[in-house]
Amino acid sequence: MNGLFSGAAARAALRSAHACLAELTSSVGVSGLEASDRFPGLLATVDQHVAGIRDSLSTDVRPLTPVILAAYAEGVRDAAFKHGWRPPVGEIDWTVNDWVLNRLLAVCALARTLPAPA
Repeated sequence: MNGLFSGAAARAALRSAHACLAELTSSVGVSGLEASDRFPGLLATVDQHVAGIRDSLSTDVRPLTPVILAAYAEGVRDAAFKHGWRPPVGEIDWTVNDWVLNRLLAVCALARTLPAPA
């Protein structure tokens, strides 16, 4: 085995990361990114969250990858659930300032900047 993951494990982790990001984009990203076009305040909030995520993941030192980004999103969701947060039922009201949803939307915005899966 070379490095932390074998080739097969690395490919499996990458597939899982892409699936996680695709699910997040489907459940949060599509409606949120459309809403950010209509609500400048939401766009500004998402931009701030994007900067915060980049800072916390040290993307100035290492490249942002789907695996790192998906793991980050899962961590945000897990911590939010532990603290009592629950996702909205039905359509998301993007005029409500929900930190968790805004952070996850920022993950979706960052995921759009990554190369498409091969």
